Amino acid sequence: MKKLILTAALSTMALSVTKTTIADEGMWQPHQLPSLKKELKKAGLKLDPNDLTELTEFPMGAIVSLGGCSAAFLSPQGLVATNHHCTYGSIQFNSTAEDNLIEKGFLAKSLKEELKAAPGSRVFVTEEVSKVTDKVIGDLADTLSGIDRYKAIEKNRKQLISDCESAEGYRCRVSSFHGGLEYYLIKQMEIKDVRLVYAPAGAIGKYGGDVDNWMWPRHTGDFSFYRAYVSKDGKPVEYSEDNVPYQPKHFLKVNANGVQDGDFVMIAGYPGSTNRYRTSVEVKDQFEWYYPTFRKVVHNYIDIIEKNAPEGSDARVKYASTLASLNNVEKNWGSMIESYGKGDFLQRKTKLEASLANWLDTDKKMSKKHRDSINALNALILEDQKEQETDLKLWAMSRDALSTTAANLYRLALEKQKPDTEREPGYQERDMTRFEEGLKRFNRRWDEKVAKELYKYFITEYATLPLEQRVKSFDKTMGIGEKLDSAKFAKTLNQMFANTKLTDEKTRLDWMNKSVEDFKNSTDPFIQLAVATYDENYQRELKSKQRSGQFQQLRPKYMAAMIDYYDYLGKPIYADANSTLRVTYGNVKGYSPKDGVYSMPFTTLEGLLAKHTGEEPFNSPEAQNKLIKEREYGRYLDKSLDSVQVNYLTTVDITGGNSGSSTLNDKAEFVGLVFDGNYESIIGDWDYDPNLKRGIHVSSAYMLWVMEHIDDAHNLIKEMTVIR
Repeated sequence: MKKLILTAALSTMALSVTKTTIADEGMWQPHQLPSLKKELKKAGLKLDPNDLTELTEFPMGAIVSLGGCSAAFLSPQGLVATNHHCTYGSIQFNSTAEDNLIEKGFLAKSLKEELKAAPGSRVFVTEEVSKVTDKVIGDLADTLSGIDRYKAIEKNRKQLISDCESAEGYRCRVSSFHGGLEYYLIKQMEIKDVRLVYAPAGAIGKYGGDVDNWMWPRHTGDFSFYRAYVSKDGKPVEYSEDNVPYQPKHFLKVNANGVQDGDFVMIAGYPGSTNRYRTSVEVKDQFEWYYPTFRKVVHNYIDIIEKNAPEGSDARVKYASTLASLNNVEKNWGSMIESYGKGDFLQRKTKLEASLANWLDTDKKMSKKHRDSINALNALILEDQKEQETDLKLWAMSRDALSTTAANLYRLALEKQKPDTEREPGYQERDMTRFEEGLKRFNRRWDEKVAKELYKYFITEYATLPLEQRVKSFDKTMGIGEKLDSAKFAKTLNQMFANTKLTDEKTRLDWMNKSVEDFKNSTDPFIQLAVATYDENYQRELKSKQRSGQFQQLRPKYMAAMIDYYDYLGKPIYADANSTLRVTYGNVKGYSPKDGVYSMPFTTLEGLLAKHTGEEPFNSPEAQNKLIKEREYGRYLDKSLDSVQVNYLTTVDITGGNSGSSTLNDKAEFVGLVFDGNYESIIGDWDYDPNLKRGIHVSSAYMLWVMEHIDDAHNLIKEMTVIR
């Protein structure tokens, strides 16, 4: 009788789960889309889902990654559309206090006027995805130690990557899915010559600033354009004046009308990471310890930069991108904590695990297959959490850019003594261009006064650890005793900054080719620190890899249990986001954030003007204000709104990394860019609520209106295929 009651309860749950699955949850791998044909058609897709699985065909062939943000080709001449905040580093890189492109914006009226993007900027075109699970973990025994498993998986991944990159111009990686249950090899063309084409003024591209970040209603023109360049024979090469625009096989047509309430939309992009399948033990720790604790660190980080890099200073320009990122994180985690406190996420997670346990009680075969590994994972998680406070403060110790640069350079010299295939990832020949570009970016994102104050703060935090938990070689080199003598440490720090040559770009680059002996004989204080602390830090690294190897064994087994359980419930399962190409879909729809309040799915130019105060971040350009007052809407008037749509809401399931993803309508036409989520959806990295989770998009109508009526970007409009 007990078993019959449980089975009936699970059947009821299965029906409930299936309904929520239809409600747009999921970041799906393209090859999974045909299995969702019924749901996609019901939502409004007019294309054949099978056509969405072909990565080199339309429309997937137009979707690209920027290595942290998503983007898409909008013309046959390599024009790339993405978010303003995704190109912010390049805008900042080309700005000075005297010529601040962040404030005034930038438009290249011709190819010759386009600016080099920040060093390290890339456009990645995914060409092939192949399953390689058997080649990564196929014959690894369960008896392997954590460190041996880690090394074996790393070795297999590096070999696959090496073979894949034998063709010049490609960047490959092996990504794990379902916690390491599956592995896929992703092959991408790596376009290295990227140029800034157009970015509206900051008062448009970042209108509302950090005040409006994650909020609705929103009125932000978060869009900009890059262009991808290749050699004359079509090969990805470094920047050269002889290079020509890349000609993609596919690009998106731009629908000038935007969208209407209820319209089908889908997002194709590269979401960063989610944690939908973490255990209740992990959820509780993350929301009750990690986020609150780390948020305080981030808050102080922001405060130090703002105090030591005043508005209008060159230092503030250098740290603009860093501040934008830190403010985003602080607000994000604040919402996480708030949503967790108000909701029942932990209770639902605990209930799910109890249901899983009950199911295993009723199925001896599944219990034998999964029970022990689930218990072992939970035990490992608890063991790992015992060291998290120490790990946080040790992490803080290495936040200084100069000491990090010196440590990376010394590690490079050590790794170069090994055959390339045996080097640590990040120090192989394939990584040298990126390594060098990172060294070149240093001076455009670093200021001595700010750096000193940050170092003092983080080392003060580190020095609160008991002596036995600290890095003895660091304390000895820096002259830190049982308690930190702040005055003495400040004096030491001043001497180190005065005597180092690593602030000079040529010196940094020269160190890339130095020997281990050169490092050991160096008189540069930061080089000396790197050499002195290496052995002790390396032992910590090995300990971390040992733990990672243990998780690599147990996490996949836990996910195998979840997959079997979801299959029993009749629920399809998607893998957590991992910066690989995913598709999510939904509809244009408002929501009710609280009782008695309903948020409409659109904002308009009138709403934008109503927010204008003349003070940053609500300082809409006067040219825009004038056009709105005179209702100069031209071809972009939305009759149903009696205005131009600026931003809109949809039910798509997105996360960080989706920034810059093109929003496509039912015919895969470009109708805007997703750039944010609403405040209530931030917890969506961990949990999905169909009633509250919304994506925020900038409408193609507003993009074109700004380009045509404010910035005179007719050259770019003519380049695109615009459907009116």
